Amino acid sequence: MTDFRSIETFLWVVKLGSFRGAAQRLNTTQPAISQRIAQLEREMGVKLLNRDHRVASPTPSGRLMMIYAEKLIGLRSEMMAEVGDRSAMRGALRLGVAETIVHTWLPRLVKSVNEVYPNLSLEIEVDITPNLTQRLLAQEIELAFVLGPVSASGAHNHVLCDYPIGFLASPALGLGDGPVARQDLARFPIITFPRKTQPYETVRALFNAPDLPPIRLHASTSLATVIHMANEGLGIAVIPAAIVENELADGRLQLLDTDLKLPPLTFTASWLASPDAVAIERVANLARQIAQASVAVDGARVARH
Repeated sequence: MTDFRSIETFLWVVKLGSFRGAAQRLNTTQPAISQRIAQLEREMGVKLLNRDHRVASPTPSGRLMMIYAEKLIGLRSEMMAEVGDRSAMRGALRLGVAETIVHTWLPRLVKSVNEVYPNLSLEIEVDITPNLTQRLLAQEIELAFVLGPVSASGAHNHVLCDYPIGFLASPALGLGDGPVARQDLARFPIITFPRKTQPYETVRALFNAPDLPPIRLHASTSLATVIHMANEGLGIAVIPAAIVENELADGRLQLLDTDLKLPPLTFTASWLASPDAVAIERVANLARQIAQASVAVDGARVARH
């Protein structure tokens, strides 16, 4: 009798186009994948996959099989989520996270996942949005918290939160008493997100003006490094104020008063359509609840400083 494991294996071979990709996705070996596909083809009595090239592609029977495979796996996932208890949500979820989230509400999400889905583990990767988006589209991660939305066929996006960007500096720079003009900001190095990110390009465009001196724009993939450099008075950090609440509270950094407006960072939970995406959607919804509550609290704290 055909089992769900063989059907799921077939589904992922077709979606990823290779036995190797399916083996990595299902945490098994290529020989095991081959055995499951061979068993499925014997039970169905037809050839389901073409193996003539490096990319595994479905035969006409395989394309028909794919329709039913997606329905069956999707129904199984829904059944486990709706009928089973929370401990039935098990396995590993590969999660990619932009660093701003790491410095704000990610610990609260991990704690909530541990409580709500005790048998679901998170494999977390931290990177910049362009890299995480590529990994999501390559199906190397299953859920991404990134500057979104992700524009791709089959991509789902839930808005998580917005973070206003501020100009933050050490009091040692002497910029904290009253409004600060763009010309005064441009006298100091600007420290911000890494190249190829939306904030970096926005900041570079903001200071690319003929009436300003050549911008000294320092970029870092590590927000901890950006914060440390700002604390040391090495430049003005252009980052969300929410990630430096402690530094603002104890006076190590000041939120500068400037009429320069940068668009907020809008983060989304993004994932690809999949018949077994129930766990992904549940975690995305949980993340949205936590993110929105966190932003409301963090915004009130920043306003007090």
